[in-house]
Amino acid sequence: MTAGAMPLVSMRGVVKTFANGTEALAGLDLDVREGEFLSLLGPSGCGKSTALRLIAGLGDVSGGRIAWRDGARPEIGFVFQEPTLMPWASVASNVFLPLRLKGASRREADWRVREALEGVGLSAFADAYPRELSGGMRMRVSIARALVTRPPLLLMDEPFAALDEITRFRLNDDLLSLSARLRTTVIFVTHSVFESVYLSSRIAVFSARPGRVAETIEIDGPPVRTPDFRHSAAFSEFGRRVSAALDAASGAQAA
Repeated sequence: MTAGAMPLVSMRGVVKTFANGTEALAGLDLDVREGEFLSLLGPSGCGKSTALRLIAGLGDVSGGRIAWRDGARPEIGFVFQEPTLMPWASVASNVFLPLRLKGASRREADWRVREALEGVGLSAFADAYPRELSGGMRMRVSIARALVTRPPLLLMDEPFAALDEITRFRLNDDLLSLSARLRTTVIFVTHSVFESVYLSSRIAVFSARPGRVAETIEIDGPPVRTPDFRHSAAFSEFGRRVSAALDAASGAQAA
């Protein structure tokens, strides 16, 4: 986002209280800049996923407001912690789903589906079924499905939490490559300090419930991240800084 430009979306004084009385968010202020990779980091139950769902329109705020730069919510891609694929449908059919819901025919959408699968390295698995894929491959299908409409905003709710470290690292790199190529703004929920440092241009550290942003940290890493960044002194220093912010925020329980 250039200096002086309006954020893509702003949350101001956002409160979310559920029907059972649980206050998930209290006074959340957050700006999301166009083109950034923003990670939401915080202790379990602090409202990170709730904030993501409110941005997606999957719930209403109890107080405060969410304002979009152009006055209306743009098209959004959402990747959940579980791939949530249709088990009876092929990989290509799963990726086609958002386009089908927009009224596109399979013939019209074929090139978009093929392009999305190529982007996640699954061109050869278009006719496979979810049960035939590994966990990492199923998550790749979920990412392809979220990006097949080329949404300007991608929301990701701990998508790699259940994967082994090697698969997680590979998907981190693939995600960065895809988001850069498509110029997609990404909001990424994670519990991992080091994943957030590796992926992000900025990290919003949430306080313990009820959630709010306790600190934001700019990650001034290389514009193109490579595995070498994980072994750099800068990465270690950012990790220490973010860990300290998380420790402080985790103790910031409301009295």
